[in-house]
Amino acid sequence: MGTGARPLAASAAAVRQAAPATGARLLLLGTQGGPNYTATRGEAANAVVVDGQPYLIDCGYGTLAALKRAGVNHRQIARVFLTHLHDDHTADLAALLNRQWTDGRVEPVTVAGPFGTRRMVEAVIAFGEANATIRLTDEARSVKPADMFRGQDIEATSAPLEVYRDERVTVRSIENTHYPAESKQKMPYRSVSYRVDAGRRSFVISGDTAYSPGLVSLAKGAEILVCEAMDVAAMRKAFDGMVARGMYADNPEGVWRHIVGTHTPLEDAGRMAAEAGVRTLVLSHIIPGALDPLPDETYLAPVRKTFRGQVVVGSDQLVL
Repeated sequence: MGTGARPLAASAAAVRQAAPATGARLLLLGTQGGPNYTATRGEAANAVVVDGQPYLIDCGYGTLAALKRAGVNHRQIARVFLTHLHDDHTADLAALLNRQWTDGRVEPVTVAGPFGTRRMVEAVIAFGEANATIRLTDEARSVKPADMFRGQDIEATSAPLEVYRDERVTVRSIENTHYPAESKQKMPYRSVSYRVDAGRRSFVISGDTAYSPGLVSLAKGAEILVCEAMDVAAMRKAFDGMVARGMYADNPEGVWRHIVGTHTPLEDAGRMAAEAGVRTLVLSHIIPGALDPLPDETYLAPVRKTFRGQVVVGSDQLVL
């Protein structure tokens, strides 16, 4: 990385070695800015594991396999939190829930997220109907997926909102700025960020967002902010190459306007971390990420202009 002279930048290997063996820890399961599933970076997913109990935030494509690689038992996940309903944050939800049931989980599972989450879970149950009917008949099972899985729509608020609490964690959410105002006028869908407080540790997951005062408010004083990060020039180069190979044929410039207008440039990731006063900023949902691999220093240098704390370039399977 070439960051030996800068003690406030940390390599993934160094952070992984320092990860606590017990208590609360954060696992980055998918760190590619999407929708782009690659051989080295899966789509957006994170797990907070507290005293062995995992809580999942987002479930992009590759999440189930990433949980396996991380040694996290997918059957133990009872709570899933979705930041928004883009497919690079939800594509593996059907795989996760159906495999939980097929593999023998019988306790309830709740999937919480902004408007549309409840209907998405109902669709997952419908997707697995044939599998469930066959196994209920052939294997004499008694627990039906429709009785196990529940979707919960949470409100997208302008102030932090507690959406879940148990003996291990408190989870709060707030609306971020992933969707422009003009788009929100035409649809009911929203996008949120989450904060998970677990004892002395606190983790904030930005989800997808442009610069967001709400996210800053949610992250005030947190230990770790996991924030999406985009190198705009490098992503434009990668995007043009993708278009030349036939992607985004419907309206490439419309897609580009979404990418550049609703995600977080590197300088803004540092700015939000500084304003929130977090201890560590972890760059994730990295754009272009594996589409055009760049040295870590390329991502770190712009962030340092606005944030003086520890900065980590996230990678799949990183433990914090």
